[in-house]
Amino acid sequence: MNKSGNFAYVNSLNYLTNMHTHSDSKQAELKTFGTPDEVREFPKGRLELITVGGATVGRGIFEPGWRWLTSVQPFAKTHSCEAPHFQYHVSGTLHVVMDNGTEFDCKPGDVSLLPEGHDAWTVGNEPAVVVDFQGMIDYAKHL
Repeated sequence: MNKSGNFAYVNSLNYLTNMHTHSDSKQAELKTFGTPDEVREFPKGRLELITVGGATVGRGIFEPGWRWLTSVQPFAKTHSCEAPHFQYHVSGTLHVVMDNGTEFDCKPGDVSLLPEGHDAWTVGNEPAVVVDFQGMIDYAKHL
């Protein structure tokens, strides 16, 4: 933990620093979620994946009524989501409940760092859209 008590921020910076060292490329790259490398669909949701600079980035689109427990857990077969996430929230609202009981809403413009062990669901009538820089490479892979 740093002097300001911001452990998650420090870990996120370490992750991003390490993420950029995975690529040996000296060329610029540009990708778009408009033509993702892979798409995974699940009940009331969709995951679009792109790989750029050796890192995989996912855009999750969670429709109203989506919940990890009912949309993903049946095939993940785990008590709660075991994928860690480092994500930017583009639109909509996701309500997150950690296994330890901590709860919060993630709204547009928020950046969240979620360790494994959580449930989440879309709040309201607008799809929740996130760009995830960490946990989507194996998310909903078993479909």
